[in-house]
Amino acid sequence: MPIINVAPRTRAQESTNAIERMYITMRHLFNRGFYKPMGVSGESLRESLLTLRPEIYGSIGENKTELNGLLYIMDRLPVGIEECTYINLTSDEGYEGSHFKPIIPSKRRRNCYRIDEEQMNIEVTRGRSEIYDILTHLTFLMIESHKIMKNVIVGDNGNTTRDWKCLEDAVSKKKLSQEEKEVAITHVANILGRTFDEVKSVYPKFATSANPNRFLSIIYHLGRLARREIMDEQKRLVTFSPVLRERLGHHIHGDRWALRIKKFLSEKDLLDRPLHIISANLHSVMNSLYGPKALASQMAKKSRMEVFAELSNDSGKRNRDLIKKYALSHGMYELPDQSGTNIDVQIFDTGASDFQQVDFVDDRFRESENSKKPVLIVMDYAFGEQAYETMDELLKPFTDEEHFNISMNVKSINIMGKAGILEGDKGDIMIPDAHVFEGTADNYPFKNQLTKKDLACEDINVVSGSMVTVLGTSLQNKDLLEFFYHSSWNVIGLEMEGAHYQKAIQAASRVRRSIHKKVKLRYAYYASDNPLKTGHTLASGGLGLIGVKPVYVITEKILEQIVDRFLKQQE
Repeated sequence: MPIINVAPRTRAQESTNAIERMYITMRHLFNRGFYKPMGVSGESLRESLLTLRPEIYGSIGENKTELNGLLYIMDRLPVGIEECTYINLTSDEGYEGSHFKPIIPSKRRRNCYRIDEEQMNIEVTRGRSEIYDILTHLTFLMIESHKIMKNVIVGDNGNTTRDWKCLEDAVSKKKLSQEEKEVAITHVANILGRTFDEVKSVYPKFATSANPNRFLSIIYHLGRLARREIMDEQKRLVTFSPVLRERLGHHIHGDRWALRIKKFLSEKDLLDRPLHIISANLHSVMNSLYGPKALASQMAKKSRMEVFAELSNDSGKRNRDLIKKYALSHGMYELPDQSGTNIDVQIFDTGASDFQQVDFVDDRFRESENSKKPVLIVMDYAFGEQAYETMDELLKPFTDEEHFNISMNVKSINIMGKAGILEGDKGDIMIPDAHVFEGTADNYPFKNQLTKKDLACEDINVVSGSMVTVLGTSLQNKDLLEFFYHSSWNVIGLEMEGAHYQKAIQAASRVRRSIHKKVKLRYAYYASDNPLKTGHTLASGGLGLIGVKPVYVITEKILEQIVDRFLKQQE
């Protein structure tokens, strides 16, 4: 028989398999109801993450502690979680009516509750993607905690190094002088395998107003709990509440969210008007439509983009309040979330304002009958699979008090989001023509009403092609992304919601037929990071002012096309 030479697996193939193993494992652990991250039950997650070595987690595979990755996840987990042995993932189970004070992570809107010294509860209302996100971060956290302890335990009897004892001493003090802080940093640098400069530079990024020395506390408590696991066999435990396991996948929060929007539209007699759904931030549409009038004197002295850039600064609060006040008296309504989705909504009745000084709104639009003008439904960003839940519920017919089903008069669905780019830099724009769902054969080609030509402008590079909807941005590594980039998929970037939105839109338009099958689709993303470039990952920091121009270029083009489409239909 001929000898068949089997080519060795590439790093991209190993990475794909690692991601698949992680998600299968996480689903299994969720169904099981509990697991120990550093025990046998968590071994598969740890091994898969170490095989994958995602870019966002930097040096996770090395002996030294990963500082930027630690900062990234601590911004997305509740303050104090490093002190807890028991972490309980729950549904929305009524804690807001208790004496427990919600702890909201600075970079993730989720309610968390410190039950006692040992336990932290984290509310999960955004579906499976949120669970994957949390478990991935917790796995990284546990791995890093054991790195810390391996550097401080001496021998088999549990004795610790002088560095650890000095850290313990520093953490016990309420205040540290500059000299004491630098002494503590010196000892922590030895424990972490990092230089004094590296630790000193990241130190203030962890600080809070209540605890300026939080970095020391985090390192100490991570190491302390890891020591208990090694010496006393007191393993940290992650549990999933029975209510969460029962509710997941039933669109409970998405149904509440969508029903409130439809009821509001019905009460305001807006349900029969042309509806345009926009998934975006909650400032660019408002600022684009009302900013030129509310800040007319400033717009006369500076360019529009300069004024918008200033709105993004802390000093721009007064102007932001002026625009919001003007908008609320000229057709904008706010619907703060009450459903648990953490997705706030703005509704714009374009018939309630003449939009003077807005360049893309001309006199023909102003002279049109107000009762026929479009209504904009602007929803804040969804999170992963939550995009399917919310869009699926929003596009279903509205059942009124007389039990009549009223189909939504949706004319367009517009998605503007942040994404990682594979051929460009932060602030560039991506125009997709298909979404490919990572880990499956699912792909969603569509006709995008936005083109490269539409968004071409000075200083911003615009690329077009396929986008990968990933199972989690924190699981991507260069090998996998290089494969997507150089393969025949013609992938230009990665994000977390596109395929989920398309799945809901296609179900509504082609299967349920609750919206017109020719509903106009507009997708555009601005690059928040380039995971193929060292120092340009999400862990390297936010966009800052780089993101201002692409956000408004995309927003205004979407609004311009909505206005133009309306005028053509009136002819």
